[in-house]
Amino acid sequence: MTSTNRVIPVILCGGAGTRLWPVSRKNFPKPFLKVGAESLIAQTVRRAAAVAKAADSQDILLVSNEGYQFLLQDECAPVLKSEGGNLALHQLLEPQGRNTAPAIALAAQWAQAKYPNENPVLLVLPADHLINPVAEFVRVAQQAVAAARKGWLTCFGITPTAPETGFGYIQQGAPVDEINGTFAVQRFVEKPKLSVAMEYLASGQYVWNGGMFALRAGDVLNALEANEPTVAAQAAVVWGTAKATVGSAYTFNKDEFAKLPDISIDYAVMEKASNVAVVAANFQWSDIGSWAALAEQCEADSKGNTVQQEGEGQLISIDSNNTHVRLGNRAVATLGVENLLIVDTPDALLVADKSRHQDVKKVVETLKAQGSELVNVHPTAHRPWGTYTVLEDSKGYKIKRIEVKPGAALSLQMHHHRSEHWIVVSGTAEVTNGENVFLVRKNESTYIPAGNKHRLVNPGVLNLVMIEVQSGDYLEEDDIVRFDDVYGRA
Repeated sequence: MTSTNRVIPVILCGGAGTRLWPVSRKNFPKPFLKVGAESLIAQTVRRAAAVAKAADSQDILLVSNEGYQFLLQDECAPVLKSEGGNLALHQLLEPQGRNTAPAIALAAQWAQAKYPNENPVLLVLPADHLINPVAEFVRVAQQAVAAARKGWLTCFGITPTAPETGFGYIQQGAPVDEINGTFAVQRFVEKPKLSVAMEYLASGQYVWNGGMFALRAGDVLNALEANEPTVAAQAAVVWGTAKATVGSAYTFNKDEFAKLPDISIDYAVMEKASNVAVVAANFQWSDIGSWAALAEQCEADSKGNTVQQEGEGQLISIDSNNTHVRLGNRAVATLGVENLLIVDTPDALLVADKSRHQDVKKVVETLKAQGSELVNVHPTAHRPWGTYTVLEDSKGYKIKRIEVKPGAALSLQMHHHRSEHWIVVSGTAEVTNGENVFLVRKNESTYIPAGNKHRLVNPGVLNLVMIEVQSGDYLEEDDIVRFDDVYGRA
């Protein structure tokens, strides 16, 4: 196996982002949150594309939960199209989260399988960081890649701007002579107390651990074999179960995947290996770890108030100071308040003191203990064919707004317990209802009795929008029997 100039950005799209509840939830986590014009994952893919193109490489690999497969494709496809070139998106779909060491091990296995005579550099990036400017990120990434090509397992160290207690730190050791701005890692440090963080900042020897890495596929697998052999061995077993699915994506045997140790790459390799280096990065960086961090990305008014406009809602702010509001579609009025975080969504409202921004995860923990679905699902659910939004849910009936992408089709399915009335608001629907196939146009409707096989297709070039009224004694989503599905769902 020979080393080449090939660089493969590997984007890890995991983590619940519980400090950003109620917007970030299990079925729509933090990477899909918009910061500015694009979601965090879209911005990450754009940076990855810039590095790949600079290295004359074509591949971008996403490692994520299998439930995000089509949502990720929807987010990434416009970015890749706008970036041009021959970029190809690939996905490794995890049946459950097992932390970063198994994810990177499987990415390395994929890279070696795709390029068996090479030893490409994996540029490992979290999906939910905010970094600017892109040109400076590309420069630092190329520096890290250069170190990786010389056999270093390379970390990104963010030059600290404050004595932050919420980040891990890396102590820089001796310079790596052949690469400017690169240092051997002396040690990793857990999140420190404020007094210790102030000492780190004053010393100039410490950088924040940015959670990004550049390492050759063969090198990281060898390091895992030497330092955490159970991960290396089981990752090889799991890769042996890989099956290609719709698009350039792979799924794995769930039972074998569950045997992977739940361990980070930091603990498994970086804190143990001797050939670990760090490059110092001076770009603007935030892991957007809380609503307070998100508020810092918004322009403040003269009283320190910030607003994130996500819908058509209106903010009425009177005698309010240092307060952040995320607006949905409702009007929000703040009167005589200060230092608050207010996050409005259709089914949940968060009001918190700004100083407690790290404790939002406690709300999620409480909801989990209560068995609440508010930690998992939004009123709007994303599917490979489009979205549906629950407008009203009551005993015996449920009302949804359904939007189907052009050319997309729902599965051929049947429900045991509910009937459905479909009303087309815009576009044209091709409906299969029992043995009949027919068109339903704007302002027209149709009725699907319980027990009837049915399918909905959008044959047009614009989105199809419908209102669905369900009626029956059981209206949950698991009352679906699928007979045929173009997306390969069971």
